[in-house]
Amino acid sequence: MRVLTLPWRRPAPPPQFEAANPAAQTEFTLFAAALQELPDAVLVVRREGAALSKIVATNAAAREMLRIPIDGEQLVSVLRDPGVLAAVETTLTTGKENTLTYDTGGLRSQALRVWVRPLPTAQTALIVLRDETEARQVERMRVDFLANASHELRTPLASLSGFIETLQGHAKQDADARDRFLDIMAGQAKRMSRLIDDLLSLSRIEMNEHVPPSGTCDLSLIAREVADGLLPTISTKNLRIELDVPSPGEAIAVGDRDQIAQVVQNLLDNAVKYSPAGALVSLTIETDAALNANTLDAERTSLRDSGGGRLTLLAPERSYQTRYVAIRIADRGRGIAREHLPRLTDRFYRVPSQKTGEISGTGLGLAIVKHIVNRHRGAVLVESAPGLGTAFTVYFPRAVTMGEGASAPTVTKPL
Repeated sequence: MRVLTLPWRRPAPPPQFEAANPAAQTEFTLFAAALQELPDAVLVVRREGAALSKIVATNAAAREMLRIPIDGEQLVSVLRDPGVLAAVETTLTTGKENTLTYDTGGLRSQALRVWVRPLPTAQTALIVLRDETEARQVERMRVDFLANASHELRTPLASLSGFIETLQGHAKQDADARDRFLDIMAGQAKRMSRLIDDLLSLSRIEMNEHVPPSGTCDLSLIAREVADGLLPTISTKNLRIELDVPSPGEAIAVGDRDQIAQVVQNLLDNAVKYSPAGALVSLTIETDAALNANTLDAERTSLRDSGGGRLTLLAPERSYQTRYVAIRIADRGRGIAREHLPRLTDRFYRVPSQKTGEISGTGLGLAIVKHIVNRHRGAVLVESAPGLGTAFTVYFPRAVTMGEGASAPTVTKPL
């Protein structure tokens, strides 16, 4: 393989270069353009004497991935992983090639494969970074799906098998037992169907969680549509639902409409499911909310004193200057004790007092909410206390149009 060694930012050529080497100039131009179009991040670093390695050239993918303002930055200021820095130093010192992988960390961690190769120029190395996050997530999704599905489907499958054996045996001629068992079996089959749907949905969301959405949607319209879809259930339980939402066009968020609708659906489903007959469920939208230290603070005193609390389940890695559309869904159900709040978004976690009976769920609804909101770079807060009910507040980044002024926030009612 022939290695063409040319600087990416070519110094001014001697006057005779243009005329004497037109072919070389064309080759150089094409080579530089190709490097800029590569999807992988590419950097050239150089160490001069005992000084730290400096970035002397980058392509567009590297500047976007590592947020490099200008060439000439020290490598340690944009790549802080000790393993990567050690590999670069080894290559610069010994001239040996290095290949490694590392995770960037954080809520939206990226899995990167890194190649470090020496260049013929002394104390100079080429670094290539490839984002393998999606491939890793596909593999993790496959493994997690098999593990979770096999674990969670075992109970309903065992129940179905037991009833089938009973119906094939001594209950074969017992019409009353047969009808009762068939009803139970139908319920278990529906539970398995819901579980599989939720597992598939969660896997799809996790696969694209590192890619933020770019579209916009109207939370007011979504809230009304989801609430209308629950009217049969609300009527059956004689519940009252109170919507305090702005007019269409005033609560526009940056996000995937279907996924945001799924968040509202899951939270409103829970509120309806865990509310006693005749209770009130409220849904409130704030069109211009801020996330700051006070918003994300730990627990509210009044709730803490009654055995409950207020907890941030997910906080965004964003500037506090970002404005949000907040949707708050509150019920007047049995509430949740403070010690259970941190685990609400864990897969398959169900509060012990809510595991049994007809209101039992799959334990994946709030995990789906968390991953969707994380993809949208938003936040999830929960407030709850035994006997006082539960309220979830979800924040989605607000879409700002050209020339738009700040709108007055809608006042939300306390829990």
